[in-house]
Amino acid sequence: MAARKTGKTLNLSAVLDLNEATALRDKLASLRGADLAIDASAVERVGALSAQVLMAAAKTWDQDKLAFSFSKASDAFQKTMQLIGVDIHHLLAKEIRQ
Repeated sequence: MAARKTGKTLNLSAVLDLNEATALRDKLASLRGADLAIDASAVERVGALSAQVLMAAAKTWDQDKLAFSFSKASDAFQKTMQLIGVDIHHLLAKEIRQ
């Protein structure tokens, strides 16, 4: 799903480690209730807990019947998600799907 014009964008930090996971959860909780596009273009490292937070958010947005997508994603983000076994292909904007 692509975010609609009324949606919001969340820019992810370069490092999504254990320390960032709680802050990420809080940011996502504050944006609940609107379509959301995630900009992961600056991400250099992703920890498993932050990946889990992002996938839980995707499920929450889906249950709320709202759009949740990755509008931009760095190669490091995509490769790390794939390496840890998280499929985000269906959440990627059409422009960046490979």
